[in-house]
Amino acid sequence: MKIAIVHEWLTNLAGSEKVVLELRKIFPEAPIYTLVYNEKKLGKYFKDCTIITSNLQKNPLAKVKHQLFFNYMPKAFESFDLSEFDLIISSSSAFAKGVITPPNSLHICYCHTPPRYIWDMFHEYIKDYNFIIKKYLEKSFHNLRIWDSVAANRVDYFIANSNYVANRIRKYYKRESKVIYPPVDTEFYVPSSKKEIGNYYLIVSRLVSYKRIDIAVDAFNQLNEKLIIVGEGPELKKLKSLAKKNIEFLGYQSEDTIRELYQHCKALIFPGVEDFGIVPVEVQACGRPVIAFKKGGVVETVEENKTGIFFEKQNSEGLKEAINRFERNIEMFDSAYIRRHAEKFSAERFRQEISDYVNNIQKSAF
Repeated sequence: MKIAIVHEWLTNLAGSEKVVLELRKIFPEAPIYTLVYNEKKLGKYFKDCTIITSNLQKNPLAKVKHQLFFNYMPKAFESFDLSEFDLIISSSSAFAKGVITPPNSLHICYCHTPPRYIWDMFHEYIKDYNFIIKKYLEKSFHNLRIWDSVAANRVDYFIANSNYVANRIRKYYKRESKVIYPPVDTEFYVPSSKKEIGNYYLIVSRLVSYKRIDIAVDAFNQLNEKLIIVGEGPELKKLKSLAKKNIEFLGYQSEDTIRELYQHCKALIFPGVEDFGIVPVEVQACGRPVIAFKKGGVVETVEENKTGIFFEKQNSEGLKEAINRFERNIEMFDSAYIRRHAEKFSAERFRQEISDYVNNIQKSAF
């Protein structure tokens, strides 16, 4: 049986790329089809892979600003010739699921999310643009919604990365899906042998508006507790201008440094809404709790009052109240218990669940 993996783009190592790496461990001979591949950034992770890119690869800007080419993405995915493959597994947060597959093949889509910016976050995404750009985006996204709905019908079976995403697949595509949580490297993210906890709270995130890091900055400006923020993004300059001296921005950091920060933080602060949210599970694998807004995938990965605390109003007052509650009850969070909870999301578990699911589907299909 010939198998292909299709992924959106390989330009940065984030949660969806880690899913592809684990899929490759299950199907080591499978080539990876993707829009663009930034070998300079990801070559060490994908060095043993056969990678086939689209025509967008010829444009150097696409490797660093692939978002600018959203209108070309559907056609680029449709251009891939997958006629020789029996099983196609797409890893999709946008348009990878739209590949055209042979009539006798199976197409399983591991869906990280229906594309937010054309569906539920459409109005929020366009609100800050001027009139001309807004009108252009309204027309473009209208056409992309039509294409995305049609593309979803090309998928034979959907896997969702959380129940939260499964509900959105049902809402926008009218399809049912199997929930298999993404892999978390619980062998790398482990508690420290040193038991000391630092005097800081931690955020690890891309600095974009929907992550709502502004809520945390406002809350910590008032609390005067130390907050360390790891990550880069277009919101960095704005957030720095708002932050007081107790908030420290570290920019990009290596995985080793992030692990050390996880291991010794008081707690991770997670004020946004994510479809799954791999960072809260990584910090729990290091034995540390999470303080999170109670919505999205984090509701499925954090056990309230055992591995973390939730706040229900997505504003600085809600976060402040949760932090104060955490400070009063910090002793009730057991590092060993938090670690055991995180092990439920291991990469080994992911590989086994995917293998079992694919085998069952193949048996029923053939």
